Amino acid sequence: MTDQRVPRAPHLEMPSGVGTGRPGAGTRTGALGWAACALVALALAAVSDLAPHRVWGVTAAFGYAVAALVAGRRPAVRCLAGRHRAAATTAALGAAVLPLAVLVVADAAQPETAVVERSGALLLSTGSPYLPQSSAVADHNPYLPGMAVFGLPHALFGDGPLTDPRWWLAAAFAVSVVAAGRLGVPRRRVLPWLVACPLVALPLAVGGVDLPVAGLMCLGLVLADRGRAGRAGLALGAAAALKWTAWPALPVALALLAGQARRGDRIQPRPSPPSWARPGTEQPASGAARPASPVRWSAGPVRWPASPVRRCGVAALATLLITVVPVLLAGPRAFVRDTVVFPLGLADAPSPAASPFPGHLLAAYVPGGTLVAAALLAVAAASLAASLWMRPPPTLASAARRLALGLGLAIALMPATRFGYLVHPLVLLAALASRRAAR
Repeated sequence: MTDQRVPRAPHLEMPSGVGTGRPGAGTRTGALGWAACALVALALAAVSDLAPHRVWGVTAAFGYAVAALVAGRRPAVRCLAGRHRAAATTAALGAAVLPLAVLVVADAAQPETAVVERSGALLLSTGSPYLPQSSAVADHNPYLPGMAVFGLPHALFGDGPLTDPRWWLAAAFAVSVVAAGRLGVPRRRVLPWLVACPLVALPLAVGGVDLPVAGLMCLGLVLADRGRAGRAGLALGAAAALKWTAWPALPVALALLAGQARRGDRIQPRPSPPSWARPGTEQPASGAARPASPVRWSAGPVRWPASPVRRCGVAALATLLITVVPVLLAGPRAFVRDTVVFPLGLADAPSPAASPFPGHLLAAYVPGGTLVAAALLAVAAASLAASLWMRPPPTLASAARRLALGLGLAIALMPATRFGYLVHPLVLLAALASRRAAR
């Protein structure tokens, strides 16, 4: 009897909400998500006492509302994924780019924008982006010398719509993330969602000094994961020259390179030793020349992680030193006062970074709390370093999660801290640590 089998239908991967008994579930979820973002923006506009935040809230709420309408339209099945991407792009433009343009035209920004502009002018005129004397909070520049680069357009060409540092800060963030995307991580479809997130769109429009740091950290980790150690060092060195918060990314990248070598990505099989070096064979007579062997024979495979680790570290250190040392020599006291003493909350003028995280609460309300917070921060840093040494992250996603954890602990324990710093772990987790981004 002939065996007649019914051919199996080809598997079709259906978009979210299709074929699940819930028609349009994906469409409703997307629309509700953007509507929730609009409500968050309106709530910020209602409760904030900062004019740039209120402008962003009203403008971004409009952008999110349009994105909700785009996502809520009931498309054909084949167009559902494209509809979600269109909604994300609409939200990114409406919640980030449009508010930025409005704020630039209105000349409204957070104080750090003026600090960056002044640092660029000081760098050109004195060789140092720091004032010799500072008495008020606005006189301090808590950023490392590399941040002054974003104030150079304003210093060179004066006031103008295109010389605002926020455009250049946003461009540096976009270029870094797009460059990482060209290497395959994150996927391009992740980028509009990342920019449209309120925690990213708000700082991009009102200040944005943390975004290029986060973008360069992502790029550095991706380059390290791809084995481009020298370029990874350049990216991480550039990030480290902008803010202290980028410094933990370098040991994580070095551990990632070492972890890949330990996993076997960079293992060179040991070739067979020459006949004269094998046990039990007759050795050459005394005085006879032995064949030269460039290989040092030892048990186990020959690993060579030191070379990429060294290249990455040297490139990062050279970039940082080239940026920082000239400024440090031009004004060492001003450099230490603004970049070390002031961020730790030890200067005469209190730091405006005063979000109610544990480190700030200890420093503000507990006698000797600043030292306690510093000790806890040191313990957290030592624990992270020990984890990197004992168990290096083997993959890009694990490295991003390890760095995000370290930055989260640092943000929570620093005596002077603010909610805006959370953009660093957010960008790392969203862009690199998710399963979708790692593919």
